[in-house]
Amino acid sequence: MRLLNKDLRLQDVTLIYAILLAALVVLLVAPYHASSPSLSPASSSSPDDTSRPSLPYHVPLDPAGQLELYWNISYAKQEVYMELRAKELHHGLLLGMSDRGEPTDADLVLLWNDGHKSYFGDAWSDDEGRVTLDSQQDYELLDARNTPEGFSLLFKRPFSTCDPHDYVIEEGTVHLIFSVLDQPIHSLRQLNVSRLQPGVQRVLLLRPDAPSPSLPSDVRTLEVLAPDIVIPQQETTYWCYTYQLPPNMPKNHIVMVTAGRLRTPPSVRIIRDRFVMNSQQEYRFLVPKRWVWEEAIVHHMEVFKLASHGLRSYSGSCTQDEAEESELLPTRCRWPSERPFYYPSDAGLPLGGEGSSRFLRLEVHYHNPLLISGRRDSSGIRLWFTPSLRRFDAGIMELGLVYTPVMAVPPHQHTFHLTGYCTAECTRTALPPGGIHIFASQLHTHLAGRGVRTVLVRGGREVEVVQEDKHFSTHYQIIRILRKMVTVLPGDVLLTKCTYNTEDRVKATVGGFGIMEEMCVNYVHYYPRTQLELCKSHVDPDYLQRYFRIINRFHGEDSCSFSQTTVEDQFSAVTWDSFSAEVLDSLYTTSPISMHCNQSTAELFPGNWEKQKIPGVLAELQPAARPCDPSRAPAQRNGPTEVRPRRSG
Repeated sequence: MRLLNKDLRLQDVTLIYAILLAALVVLLVAPYHASSPSLSPASSSSPDDTSRPSLPYHVPLDPAGQLELYWNISYAKQEVYMELRAKELHHGLLLGMSDRGEPTDADLVLLWNDGHKSYFGDAWSDDEGRVTLDSQQDYELLDARNTPEGFSLLFKRPFSTCDPHDYVIEEGTVHLIFSVLDQPIHSLRQLNVSRLQPGVQRVLLLRPDAPSPSLPSDVRTLEVLAPDIVIPQQETTYWCYTYQLPPNMPKNHIVMVTAGRLRTPPSVRIIRDRFVMNSQQEYRFLVPKRWVWEEAIVHHMEVFKLASHGLRSYSGSCTQDEAEESELLPTRCRWPSERPFYYPSDAGLPLGGEGSSRFLRLEVHYHNPLLISGRRDSSGIRLWFTPSLRRFDAGIMELGLVYTPVMAVPPHQHTFHLTGYCTAECTRTALPPGGIHIFASQLHTHLAGRGVRTVLVRGGREVEVVQEDKHFSTHYQIIRILRKMVTVLPGDVLLTKCTYNTEDRVKATVGGFGIMEEMCVNYVHYYPRTQLELCKSHVDPDYLQRYFRIINRFHGEDSCSFSQTTVEDQFSAVTWDSFSAEVLDSLYTTSPISMHCNQSTAELFPGNWEKQKIPGVLAELQPAARPCDPSRAPAQRNGPTEVRPRRSG
């Protein structure tokens, strides 16, 4: 009997040991979920794989792809869903949004470890980069887990929170900052984002919610690539390469365009974006979102369709190719684009056909500020076209300012605006009775550009924004599909306003092609195609000369000595103070303009286009109210969320 009792006690001990072991295993592999006293069980539970939101958009954050961001958006709920995926977690992650990618005054979401526990929270950085936990916790943790590939953190946030420390997510460029935390954080007060030297990535978080159209079954492809050129040892180069289409090519419609390079030369080290293989390729063709090399940059590319008369094969500087520029025809594809660019299902860009040009010209803008020699490049455009013609031909039109030094930005300016006009007289002359439909646009400035806005004016009233980017960057110039097409009728006006910052410059920044000069352009994609290729303006030169005479007299200088100099020299000679800048701004907003209402042959449409009155705007569009859901207020958390491990896979 004593032996039996002993056996029973042994069994009890064994059972207890097994239970404890099982409990320990459960704790080690327990779901990675959020827990907080202020959260209900439903909100703190982790979603299973079937209930996780789809995340179709993706961008690598760091050069090596160790940290990636996936996301999706809900316009119905006005929310964005984000997932950070890290190959290695270390002691935490930081993701933020700021005006131009600064570590200061940034809206932050953090995962950090204090050496014992992990926490998730909404925070912000001050003007010195010091971090403070936000009293209003607007980032909601949905899931966090260890996977065989690393670690993932899923969360969501409203577009607008009405929290003064939160970034408003709206259409246009978003500058993301990111970092991996290498040390335990015992208190957020010890964290300074500036000292972390976070990386910067630019994205469009808000995308059109319409699905991409499917490609026709008879789609074919054509590549127009730079012929493995050596990038010149100078800061700015426009390189042109002429490509000849097959003889007797019938009319086709381009239905999709991608940008890329045929190969990556071994001498080039990619430091910002990685290449992605196109799954529909016929042979090896790489499609990047953007090229940023260690010492040289492919800034952007364009494809022109040229007149066929007297052309020859050409590869060289575009400045030596100016004779062909005057024979520019309507087709113009400006790149890069972050994703493949699709045309609407009822429109396509013409390629080939009787009487059509057999010559395409690829123009690549290289920015080589360190003057590195020996770099080779074979960037280009891939065109996807079909012989099954669609209902409408599509076209591309330039809006904004003419590339000319008469449009300039004074130095030391925090904010300075320049506006280009497409006047009612031009649209009335050139557009068909039913108007045109704009479905995409690409904004363009150089380094001083901070914002671009194109608005439609009808009857003197702003009626619709075509495209706006309040956080524009010249390093992120992609073609943007409009969420809603904009119809432009004869007699309508299109205003394109650019915002510049020249606080770090001591001389005036004039308009021109150089990267340190400026542009203000919106390339709009539309249908049905018309002969109107360019609808842009600049201040009347005679009125600008009046400005120089007034400013020179005000500063006691001899205005006659400047009469024979160039406009660039005249701007350089101005004594720049607040008065000089304010008078120039007044000149640009009140003086007559010279209109360039150009046909596809580069000739003006018939009409009087000089000394035209600036189109008046009687009523401006008011900014849309930012919704703040009152029902969310009681659920606001005022502290971080503790994170506990979950393992999958």
